[in-house]
Amino acid sequence: KRESSKNKTVFMSQSSYTKTVLPIIRSVRGMVLPHYGNIAFQEKRSHKRFDQVTELDARVEDFLRTELHKVHPAIGFVGEESGGNKNMGRFWLADPIDGTDHFIRGLPFCTTMLALVENGAVVFSAIYDFVNDILYSAEKNRGATANGKPIRVAERTLRQSRIDWSANLEDAENLKRFLMLQKNTYPFHVGPTGYVCALIASGKLDGLVYSSFAYNDYDIAPGTFLIKEAGGIVANIGSREYDYRNLNFIAANPIVFRELTEGPDAIFPIP
Repeated sequence: KRESSKNKTVFMSQSSYTKTVLPIIRSVRGMVLPHYGNIAFQEKRSHKRFDQVTELDARVEDFLRTELHKVHPAIGFVGEESGGNKNMGRFWLADPIDGTDHFIRGLPFCTTMLALVENGAVVFSAIYDFVNDILYSAEKNRGATANGKPIRVAERTLRQSRIDWSANLEDAENLKRFLMLQKNTYPFHVGPTGYVCALIASGKLDGLVYSSFAYNDYDIAPGTFLIKEAGGIVANIGSREYDYRNLNFIAANPIVFRELTEGPDAIFPIP
């Protein structure tokens, strides 16, 4: 194993999931790239703006379900498009194309995402930036990688940071926090969560805050786990604990997390 000198993040030999699952996810690239920026779509009936779907979303999801069942038949499957049983002890949680709107337009902020949930917690995840052919993955207590090479969150302070922010600013408390954050850092919104979380886990961005915004567990689970295994801290707002089903959370490098949650000037104090 390889162990970093800071924060003791551990990178160990490949697991069975790494060997069996990552090749399946990488196979998605051949399915999606010919249609990148050039595919018909329709709008979903949902509460989200710009919530669009293509026939490719369903096709990729069916492919993942079929191929994952071949290598791990005892693990269930839940997908964004087809749903599934979330009461199983072990299941894959899949988002076939995170950022379909960007995919349709030919913008690079789109990925394929997968998380393995065991007894209510994520233990393995993968995010595939198929446009740039970068496959991020993480497994519990084994660290995070990009194309097999270890990655880590940055060590910037809040004032030096770039924070992705998604919140309902019609809520008075969210607006107050956003204005406080704006005084101390540079809040902005890149787009789909998988792409953003991969940037944070690899040290290019410094954190994200989601509060009262329209996301789902399949949007969140793979990326927040990747950040955690890359040395970041992930917690639900107002807590030191994290449940991926609670969509109000902070995920950041440890320095930024402490500045956001500790001390008299904390924007998101933890009781």
